[in-house]
Amino acid sequence: MAKAPIWQWSAVETAAAIKKGKVSSEEVVRAHVERMHQANPKINAVVVDLSKDAIKAAKAADKALAKGKDVGPLHGVPVTIKINIDVQGQANSNGVVALKDNIAPGDSPVTSNLKKAGAVIIGLTNTPEFSMRGFTDNPLHGLTLNPWDPAVTCGGSSGGAGASVAMGIGTIAHGNDIGGSLRWPAQCNGIATIKPTQGRIPAFNPSATAERPLMAQFMSSQGPMAREVRDVRLGLEVMAQRDPRDPWWVPAPLKGPKPKGPIKVALAKIPRDMDTDRSVIALVRKAADHLSDAGYNVSEVEVPDLGGVWQLWCNLIMTELAVLQEEQMRATTGADFQKTLDGFLKLSTRLDQAGYMKAIADRSRHIRNWMAFLEDYPLVLTPTTVKRTPETNADLGGDNRVKELFYNDLRFISSINVLGLPAAVVPAGINKGLPVGVQIVGSRYREDLCLDAAAAIESKVGIVTKELWGRG
Repeated sequence: MAKAPIWQWSAVETAAAIKKGKVSSEEVVRAHVERMHQANPKINAVVVDLSKDAIKAAKAADKALAKGKDVGPLHGVPVTIKINIDVQGQANSNGVVALKDNIAPGDSPVTSNLKKAGAVIIGLTNTPEFSMRGFTDNPLHGLTLNPWDPAVTCGGSSGGAGASVAMGIGTIAHGNDIGGSLRWPAQCNGIATIKPTQGRIPAFNPSATAERPLMAQFMSSQGPMAREVRDVRLGLEVMAQRDPRDPWWVPAPLKGPKPKGPIKVALAKIPRDMDTDRSVIALVRKAADHLSDAGYNVSEVEVPDLGGVWQLWCNLIMTELAVLQEEQMRATTGADFQKTLDGFLKLSTRLDQAGYMKAIADRSRHIRNWMAFLEDYPLVLTPTTVKRTPETNADLGGDNRVKELFYNDLRFISSINVLGLPAAVVPAGINKGLPVGVQIVGSRYREDLCLDAAAAIESKVGIVTKELWGRG
């Protein structure tokens, strides 16, 4: 740790060094601010610079520590927040020009929990309009670039979060996920993340003028992104603290009972209709070998009705959007967003009242089938994407390209949202200069098992962002 620049330290190392007095919070935050000012112009990941307030907060953190006050697990540690949740006094634009003056009257639960843990927010990260694309670009803040290769996407919608933490801007990045928006950018940027179980991390925006649609509440999760699995685990512990403003928050323990014997892992069979890149699938299989070497019992198995689950997700989310949100979105977004939206709407069936109620009932059936499957196989290993990371704004290539990207390439990750299950992503290696991640799905509230398996893979693969930094 001592030989590496401060901005390269893990969140766990940074927090420990501050508490032991080996480094001050001000030194740490200034190092990250300097890194942000040096690296961010190359990628446009942080779109609101909070460095002045961050340095003030760091000085206050050092004074509190000097006075012997009890401090939280992220005391003085720099983090970033995605610009679609509330940070008091800052605009929650959600990437939309019309919302650029939407000033948050208070903190969201995630922001509040991070601050209570002592974290220092150094900036807000970019997202596509309404956080509804898998590619991070918008007319308000512009395009975020992938730090590995500016010709390919950084993912979305938490693309700014993924790109920033990969570049060493902050130790933990906040993001959220309703169809892969934590896991897809983690894959693209070579970092780790966890999409927690629905209800694990509380969510609410004081600036919101209306509640989110019902299934959006059930399918969306807040979560941490970081360069190392141990930092994802720490971020999860901090973000998951109770907040009474979220009625769906569940006080489930963060660590469950250890399964008896070697943990069985289902290596998901690739559906026959799915077009894949062999070099990507080879790294998924290599990750399975890493788990076998670590003592897991891995078998290649077909998972329950992946295509049906994905279509259910698409129908529910797009029906709610069409009924409750489309008019506002059409009136306030640019042509790129609307082109992608058109492609998604064509992939879905707009449900009438009876169809919507039946779809919600079908969701219970699918969850039951997956829970039964997870009784036998507590973990499922899948690709994050079955193809190499695509070009920037690939979703603007027409309706067929939208279908290829989201139904073919990303089917394994979007499906998990409608099931409400936890899913981690961790790098499995580098393929032709770009990182490739794998997804590990677990049973409800067993994020611990997902992260244990992710750590086992990481121990073999290493921290791939070190290769990125080595490029200069």
